[in-house]
Amino acid sequence: MFWRGVLGYLPVNIAQGVVGLLTIVLFTRVLTPEQYGVYALAFSALSLTQTILLTWTEASMARFHARQDEDGRLPDHFATLYRLWFALALVVPVAAALVLRFAPLSAPLKVAVAAAFAAVVVKSLTKLSQERRRAAGEVSSAALLDIVQTVGGFLLGLVLALVGLGGAAPLLGMGAISLLCLVFVLPADLRRAQGGRYDPAMAKAYAAYGLPVALSLILALVLSTTDRFLLAAFLNEQAVGVYHASYSLGSRTLDVVFIWLGMAGGPAMVAALERGGHTALKDAAQEQASFMVLLTLPAAVGLALVGRPLAQVMVGAELSAGAGAVVPWIALAGWLSGVTTYYLLQAFTLGKRTMMLIACMAIPAGANVALNLLLIPRFGLDGALWSTAASYGIGAIGAAILGRRACRLPVPWSSLLKAGLACALMAAAVLATPAFGGVAELIVKASLGALVYGLVVLGLDAGGLRGRLTEIVQRRFGTASEGPA
Repeated sequence: MFWRGVLGYLPVNIAQGVVGLLTIVLFTRVLTPEQYGVYALAFSALSLTQTILLTWTEASMARFHARQDEDGRLPDHFATLYRLWFALALVVPVAAALVLRFAPLSAPLKVAVAAAFAAVVVKSLTKLSQERRRAAGEVSSAALLDIVQTVGGFLLGLVLALVGLGGAAPLLGMGAISLLCLVFVLPADLRRAQGGRYDPAMAKAYAAYGLPVALSLILALVLSTTDRFLLAAFLNEQAVGVYHASYSLGSRTLDVVFIWLGMAGGPAMVAALERGGHTALKDAAQEQASFMVLLTLPAAVGLALVGRPLAQVMVGAELSAGAGAVVPWIALAGWLSGVTTYYLLQAFTLGKRTMMLIACMAIPAGANVALNLLLIPRFGLDGALWSTAASYGIGAIGAAILGRRACRLPVPWSSLLKAGLACALMAAAVLATPAFGGVAELIVKASLGALVYGLVVLGLDAGGLRGRLTEIVQRRFGTASEGPA
């Protein structure tokens, strides 16, 4: 199931990667630094609202689908979750009215925040539908829904930015495309609840599982978004724009890979545990973790190595100078965050001990707030970078230690050591290459780094990669040679 998901969600990964980079390239040029900062703050408000109110129903849809399918209770599962979701969605307009009425926001920021509140409802309902497809193994339809939202939201947001809607434009585009998707997917999804009934016991079980997940994600958002609000408070919205542009360039590039692996890996581990027990889970987790390390560690190291030429190419001139110095720190924080979120924290959801997630996220979130309050007034943007990297490091250590109490997941030490050695040799080769700037430097260093890493990893047979590739080649050529005979 994992490799079917990896291949099936590859187009999603490509679409998200391209759109993520184009978002930085184009929006940092179409929008002013202040407008880009407004967009960053409003998007953070959208993420917080969705996580506080609605994400726990999305998490429950994903985690309990396989079990309810085995028990023949899917109609009750859908009826219960949709009733819970619609009840919670009623809170969003009330929260929007309170924030817009009483929060001391500038006029452009109020417009962007209003767009964020409008988008969060349709975005979450579409996410609920997508989680059902992922949990059911409907890879193609889940991938198509994600691609339409990603590409369509970006294109419409860009058009709205070009006509002068400022920082609200990307959010309006995102919300409008999600609403369009719902027209096609929601009726069929609601029909799946026909014949089912709202089950209070089921709802209680989902809340016991999902609410701690939501609270832990809120703490994760505190960890990832507090720095923007504090930079706005201590410095200005332009500083937020510089930080968000570089953060997006570094973190988003890695997030695309981690999300891709998570889309395939999460449902596969749940299915392995529910159908084959802990032995099957251990085998599935070992395979996934090895592949994750081999793919994401060189991506993070490579990103740090080419941070300056990448920023020169990808980020608008008004923001690129500051962004280049930020990318290496964000690459470190992004890798730690990805490994923690998409592997280490899975121990708590698999073990259904989601209350432990709260403790696991409270420590790094608290550390991030404290470090930002301490370092931003003194060191400015650098203080936010140091705080972010240190906090994610604390979070990864905490998740690794506490996760063993919930559900033991293997650590791929062999793959980690071999990938680390390959990355060290890759870094030596890239650092020895002269820095001549621009697209040429980016292409030369990225190509050289990928070549060195690939050769070393294959030579060391990290994660059994050489054997797997040999098997694929032999199978393909063997089948081809047997055909004519």
